[in-house]
Amino acid sequence: MTAIVVAGGGLAGAAAAAALARAGRDVTVLERDAAPAHKICGEFLSVEAQASLAAIGFDAAVLGGHRISRLRLVRDDAAVSVGLPFEGLGITRRRLDAALLDHAASCGAVVRRGVAIRGVDCSDGLRLDLAGEAPIRPDMLLLATGKHDLRGVRRQAAEPEALVGFKMYFQLNPAARQALAGHIDLILFDDGYAGLQMVEDGMANLSLLVDRARLQRVGGTWTALLADLVKRNTLLADRLIGSVPLLEQPLTIFRVPYGFVHRPTANDPDRIYRLGDQAGVIPSFTGDGMAIALHSATRAANAIIAGHTASAYHRALRRDISGQIRRAAALYRLARMPLAQRALFGVAGTFPSLLRLAAQYTRVPPRARSALY
Repeated sequence: MTAIVVAGGGLAGAAAAAALARAGRDVTVLERDAAPAHKICGEFLSVEAQASLAAIGFDAAVLGGHRISRLRLVRDDAAVSVGLPFEGLGITRRRLDAALLDHAASCGAVVRRGVAIRGVDCSDGLRLDLAGEAPIRPDMLLLATGKHDLRGVRRQAAEPEALVGFKMYFQLNPAARQALAGHIDLILFDDGYAGLQMVEDGMANLSLLVDRARLQRVGGTWTALLADLVKRNTLLADRLIGSVPLLEQPLTIFRVPYGFVHRPTANDPDRIYRLGDQAGVIPSFTGDGMAIALHSATRAANAIIAGHTASAYHRALRRDISGQIRRAAALYRLARMPLAQRALFGVAGTFPSLLRLAAQYTRVPPRARSALY
């Protein structure tokens, strides 16, 4: 029997495993990908996320991420730039996740790559059904599978909207790299938005979310959508002149349950702790998804070390993140509506400090963090 199993070796899973291993706990991480892989993510590592990593002895700065301190809000041919109330890092999940899993292993966790969990049975203790292996029965399970649900422990989320997410890396031309340096470009367009930022090694990450009906109207493909956006937005067109796509195909995702926050009930299994997107999904434009994942990892590890139940952990985490996710969800709904976009852009142009305020109020709140660090 393995004392603690972490399902998923992404940020939340690896960070929780490292924290528990540092405390002397017997912990095993089961990661389905056999090798490091790209993930669909904006890849903005906020100051809060960096602090969470530092608390488990991991320095993200050594990975060579791009330092980001400004936000540029863009619609049509107009732009508003404002300094962020913190400095973040742009860094690929492929590099960050791999390094963090290595760190968990160096802390004493057992890391097993290429192991897929087919489902979880909670009827008689805990049983994990593995692909091609005998089932295992851990004492505790940390559910850190990101946006992917496992049979038997699926999230009870409302029906997601019909939104399609895309992500592509580009090698930009020198002028575009210089113009983008230190910035996130948040580009608003009808029925969606896009984020463009530099990551490590001179690469740029373009991630966007679009209503499926809009995608179908322009041809239903990534190529057609990008061509339509470039035609309508001068800044994006300038950024992508002479650029080279670095993936054969974009990463895609569909029907993400933005706004979901796990609500613990009396029927919840008492030894399963939900982390990251399994606990709460904040709209991606806030750039706080990785910080929430790492905060949940710290909160869960501390709860287990202190002997707190899973339900107590879930109640505490819900108090920590539900407010910011609710506020972010309201902004997200507005940010996709053409009339509301124009109004928001006009207000931001007149009062750019409101952008900084919005950034502050969609972060993990200081009171929640101060309880852990």
